[in-house]
Amino acid sequence: MRGDTEKVTYASLLVTLGIVFGDIGTSPLYVFSAITGGKHFDRSLIMGSLSCIFWTLVLIATFKYIYLALKADNKGEGGIFALYALLLKTKSKWIIFPALIGCATLISDGFITPAISISSAVEGVTHLYENVPTLPIVCAIVILLFLVQQFGTLKIGGIFGPVMLLWFSSIGILGLVNIMKLPSILEAVNPAYALKFLMEYPGAIWVLGAVFLCTTGAEALYSDLGHCGRKNIRYAWSFVLPALLLSYFGQAAFCLTLPEGSELPSVFYASVPQAVLPIIIVVATMATIIASQALITGIFTLVNEAVKLKLWPYIKVKYPAAHKGQVYLPQVNYFLMIGCLAVIFLFKKAANMESAYGMAIIVDMLMTSVLLGYLLWADRKRRPWTVLLGFIAIVGVESIFFVSNLGKLPHGGWVTLLVASLLFVLLYYYKVARELRNRVLQYQSSKTMIPLLDKVHGDHSLPLLATNLVFPVRSPKKDSIDTVVVRSLFYGQPKRAATYWFLHLKIEDVPYGVSYRSETLIPGKAFFVVLRLGFKEPHFIEDTMRAIHHDMTNRGEIMGISGFFKDSEMDIPPDLKFVLIQTVIASDSNLSAHEVLAARVYRFMNVIGLSMKNDFGLNGAVVLDEEIGINVSHGRKVRVTRDT
Repeated sequence: MRGDTEKVTYASLLVTLGIVFGDIGTSPLYVFSAITGGKHFDRSLIMGSLSCIFWTLVLIATFKYIYLALKADNKGEGGIFALYALLLKTKSKWIIFPALIGCATLISDGFITPAISISSAVEGVTHLYENVPTLPIVCAIVILLFLVQQFGTLKIGGIFGPVMLLWFSSIGILGLVNIMKLPSILEAVNPAYALKFLMEYPGAIWVLGAVFLCTTGAEALYSDLGHCGRKNIRYAWSFVLPALLLSYFGQAAFCLTLPEGSELPSVFYASVPQAVLPIIIVVATMATIIASQALITGIFTLVNEAVKLKLWPYIKVKYPAAHKGQVYLPQVNYFLMIGCLAVIFLFKKAANMESAYGMAIIVDMLMTSVLLGYLLWADRKRRPWTVLLGFIAIVGVESIFFVSNLGKLPHGGWVTLLVASLLFVLLYYYKVARELRNRVLQYQSSKTMIPLLDKVHGDHSLPLLATNLVFPVRSPKKDSIDTVVVRSLFYGQPKRAATYWFLHLKIEDVPYGVSYRSETLIPGKAFFVVLRLGFKEPHFIEDTMRAIHHDMTNRGEIMGISGFFKDSEMDIPPDLKFVLIQTVIASDSNLSAHEVLAARVYRFMNVIGLSMKNDFGLNGAVVLDEEIGINVSHGRKVRVTRDT
């Protein structure tokens, strides 16, 4: 289905504008206000910071993300976990750290980006109606934005796309008008202005913290790859980048024409002709609401990749569109909504949020650069050295931006870093726990199990548990069976059934279709079944298993009668029972403190994840829940003596 997102049409480009570019596209609203403080308009500051903006957009947004990062897709998906998946073949253990840090910081940024974007939007309305109470309106819009996510990015993009097209066209035209008044502003493309500014201007390093805001949202250009496709993002960027540059150069030209001693609440709005100001305020309000969409869809993609890589507990994934790249994660959606509302009540105004904005983003960008640079190095035989040198330059620039953002920590930046740190701890220890679990939970050959299973099947001294006993398994092949399934069957009272089913569920890349493949383990008694479902098919596994049972009965492969009422004249359908096994890591005294913490985090994360019963759409009447404790330590040696 990757091909669907790679088709470039006017409609797909419009959708891409609405989904991907909202965050980076609305940065002209506040960048020059943050740089100048609304009152510092000397030529060295304006020309130097403008040159920095130009080369930041060229180096980071265009070269790093549009040119390089979009090439590094993992089966059509983008984001930091796509990079991590591509680097797994290098078997480098350290790559997990930048991957998890990047994930944690991007999610924590998801708390503040919608909050500041929407607050800026609503507060812009006060230019028209001064006494409008903004906090309730902001909260209502945040709630509405997250509620509409369930309808999918295609429908959202179809609504947001025309607005963003109008927005980029407007800021481009407004910028061009101001540039024509001072064409010499174009000299700022010369990097000498940026270098001179950094070396000579007092406090230039801290000004860069404001310059960096021009590229917030660039990570979404890569994270949303699965939603829109590489070609659509690149084609749309060829329109977005000129519009952004025209806006920045136009605002800079306007600043240099201001009389000495001027003070402006907003450089952007001051540069807009008075006659069209009300229209621009309305369009800007809508555009800043849309700005949060790029980050939300990016986080959905990121977490979905983490689930696939087993770095996040399994959660409900919905596919609103007809291709697998567009996902909706209800749990993540409402988690972000609660976080956004908390940030809004904590900071109350967009101006208060600016001090916290940017710190988490630059950390995420640095982690992406580290992994992307390492991917290029690992593939250096086919990569020119100029690309690697370019990445050294990018990491250098981003490191400077990181230092410039450190000044935001005491003014609110600590909030996003605190959230990111907590998320990183959870994700890291969840991974440690899975590694502990995998030490003892592997697969074993089904050949060793089959004779014992046949013996239990024929032992009528054992009570019959069910006619059809279904074990969901992770193993995709009949030659190996999950160790926990073997333990469930034989460790303790053996489970006797008329027919055993070992069911492996496989989600296909196509949206619709239900099919199965059956392989015989014991003729008429035990089968290994691979059930294939399209990714948009509902999971009604009980009904599906009954349909498989009926089909195999008609083919004469099984008897198809109830094991409890073989001789009854009543037509009683055969019963079905699913054995759902949950493993629990034992926190015994032989585990280190580090491993005990990992075991506890694993339990907590599994509680908030989606249970197998809910995923399979099963009711309690056909389910046998079973908990198997596993000892991941070396076990205790207990000395005993026998009394005589």
